[in-house]
Amino acid sequence: MGKILFKNARILKMNGEDIFISNLVTNDNLIEYIGDDYEPYGPFDRIIECNENLLMPGFKNAHTHHPMSILKSYADDLPLHEWLFDKVFPIEAKLSEEDVYEFTKLSILECFASGVTACFEYYFHYYAMLKASEEMGMRTYMLLTPSLPEEELAAIHEQYSDPEGLITTCFGLHSVYTPTPEFYEMIIRLVNKYHTPFYIHASETPNEVKECMELRNMTPVQFVESMDLFKYGGGIYHGVVLNDNDYEIIKKHNLTVVTCPGSNTKLASGIADTEKMVKNNVNVAIGTDGPASNNGLDMFKEMWLVTGLQKLLHNDPSAMDAKCVLEMATINGARAMNLTNSDILEVNKFADIILIDLNKPNMRPIHNIVKNLVYSGSKDVVKLTMVDRKIVYEDGKFYVNQDVDEIYKKCQYLADKLTK
Repeated sequence: MGKILFKNARILKMNGEDIFISNLVTNDNLIEYIGDDYEPYGPFDRIIECNENLLMPGFKNAHTHHPMSILKSYADDLPLHEWLFDKVFPIEAKLSEEDVYEFTKLSILECFASGVTACFEYYFHYYAMLKASEEMGMRTYMLLTPSLPEEELAAIHEQYSDPEGLITTCFGLHSVYTPTPEFYEMIIRLVNKYHTPFYIHASETPNEVKECMELRNMTPVQFVESMDLFKYGGGIYHGVVLNDNDYEIIKKHNLTVVTCPGSNTKLASGIADTEKMVKNNVNVAIGTDGPASNNGLDMFKEMWLVTGLQKLLHNDPSAMDAKCVLEMATINGARAMNLTNSDILEVNKFADIILIDLNKPNMRPIHNIVKNLVYSGSKDVVKLTMVDRKIVYEDGKFYVNQDVDEIYKKCQYLADKLTK
């Protein structure tokens, strides 16, 4: 993309500084300059007049299953166990590489339109997801689980282990109730060999915790720690039901809890106490979960739910302030994915940037932009999304070197074939 000048923008670095009006220059995939004296950094391949709209780091969707967009609005209004075992798993068993490839692309389009510049992805048919992510230009942190032979998982990780790359990987498991003993052993070997963080769905529902206690006399978090899988960090997805001992383990290993309020609300799984987590200095990130359990990949909706549900849970309108929630959706998610070069807007950081249109009715009047983003924002205010070195979405149009209408048609055809 060469050099781009974002001129006359409100800039929210997300590093603790107040919002200020200035200019930002990107050079290839990096931020080269932020300030008033931009002319020495020219000539520019493109000048974007921001008109005092807001530049900020892109959102980090810290937990999703992109190919599950095939099941969007297919199996709704069901309890988690029935939804998962009676509806989701039977369809998933039919999915081909082509299915996963096409529906991953569809989900990435929705992410770009929502201002998401990085995703923590977990599913199967890794090669199809990797191909889709690379072609579309989505920064992806991919969880590898025992759906392939051990040597093949190791090869994928070695190929995608460069922290400066568009795609990186770590290891994990689906949950404590699905893997075989052999799967546990495989992942233990891989985590210890490569010293990677470990992630798992854990403590998502009261019933899951109850069954784990009955079977092992330990909570899911305690059971994972007993196998020393958190020795290099990592975290859990959901964390709806946690006790004091779980919190000690989370703090001991500096784990991330990825809260997924939209999915947990829709499946009536419960409300994760993110207010308590923050007060315990836990790194809390936000994920949408898959489009089958949430039906959307909209971080604005998730931010509103995070704060709204905490106010209800604690009967306290001051609980979970907007600034904290915006940090969860950006820099905390970057921390969860080891994206240390993509967390804030700063010179020599990755150019993973979004431009927010403040000239929308829901963003006016301007009293507090951060609160407007969390309490009033919606994905229609995303004017531009830039990942790595490329503008992938701008003013309602995608720039992904793909025929978007063809993606829609292909996904509809595949969905009809698989579900009828």
